[in-house]
Amino acid sequence: MNKLLDRFLHYVSFDTQSKPNVRHTPSTEGQTRLAQALRNELTELGFSDVTLSDKGCVMATLPGNVAWKVPVIGFISHLDTAPDFTAKHVNPQIVENYRGGDIALGNGDEILSPVMFPVLHQLLGHTIITTDGKTLLGSDDKSGIAEIITAMVRLKNSNIPHGPVRIAFTPDEEIGKGAQSFDIPAFGAQWAYTVDGGGVGELEFENFNAASATIKIVGNNVHPGSAKGVMVNALSLATRFHSELPADETPEHTEGYEGFYHLTTIKGNVERAEMHYIIRDFDKTQFEARKQKIIDIAHLVGKGLHRDCYIEVTLDDHYYNMRDKVAQHPHIIALAQQAMKDCDIEPIMKPIRGGTDGAQLSFRGLPCPNIFTGGYNFHGKHEFVTLEGMEKAVSVIMRIAELTAKEAVKH
Repeated sequence: MNKLLDRFLHYVSFDTQSKPNVRHTPSTEGQTRLAQALRNELTELGFSDVTLSDKGCVMATLPGNVAWKVPVIGFISHLDTAPDFTAKHVNPQIVENYRGGDIALGNGDEILSPVMFPVLHQLLGHTIITTDGKTLLGSDDKSGIAEIITAMVRLKNSNIPHGPVRIAFTPDEEIGKGAQSFDIPAFGAQWAYTVDGGGVGELEFENFNAASATIKIVGNNVHPGSAKGVMVNALSLATRFHSELPADETPEHTEGYEGFYHLTTIKGNVERAEMHYIIRDFDKTQFEARKQKIIDIAHLVGKGLHRDCYIEVTLDDHYYNMRDKVAQHPHIIALAQQAMKDCDIEPIMKPIRGGTDGAQLSFRGLPCPNIFTGGYNFHGKHEFVTLEGMEKAVSVIMRIAELTAKEAVKH
């Protein structure tokens, strides 16, 4: 079996969903199990400086094979899968030589259709790895892990010139926590790339500014027959709150550089209600304005409430747009663009409508743009990846390492 595919199928067999609102890192035991397996694999493969931190981060080195001094570069992927959809008992399907049309996912009614996902029209003849319709796949970001390790093994076994390359696999990226405990001095790279993008050719160094908002509403419940002037219905206040937000500034109505408010959960009863939002915007000023709007609406809806009833807002920033940090190092982007072109891939520069570990790491001093994995429809049952896309990612990783060495010899 193709070693890249073999690795990927092995990694997705680990249930590594991260869990929000957990104090420790990694947030789940499955991530630790995968981290330990990767540490053992990298040791057996003969890599240097293989470590596993108490925070669940795996690091290793591919030593350089040239006599001249080359900057240390890095490649990073994450261990966890998203909490959005179940990842227990992932059962991948392999569709070889895709001929077009609908792909049945498992034995149920779920299908992967080019009507809903037109990108499938571009993938005729490819090997497509899908879910069975019951779980997500975990291509985000186990395809990245498989691609990085495969690229390092191929470099190790070739005579392609390269300098020292550091690799790292981080926990809890999906809940925005893994990069907080990433040891940048121990990693020791001058710059790095997260391998955590989507379709072939994606190259990204802009991402959302991101925050979460928790709205707690305390009402007053009495018998509805004698409620006039006494009852304060927390659920009614919650719906009023939500209706004050712009209806067209939600994920399902926005694209490109447009920001949004996204209500992710709402629960409660007459007495108490709780709402959770995520807030996203590329522009820092508009991002701050969105957070202020949440506060302003809470004041508006809460105006005149009985003193025992109230609306409480908690805002929490998660990460910021890395554009300004990475743009200070244009050669990092140019290198990735050149590597893609050398591999006959047209670079697609686009903003990430999400975040990566690279955003936090860039702000902490490790510039870290994002390159593609060849996967699509992350975080749900329609997630899939192509083997050809994964092979192209491997080629780009290897070419970046080679170009870095070639550029260094010129200087």
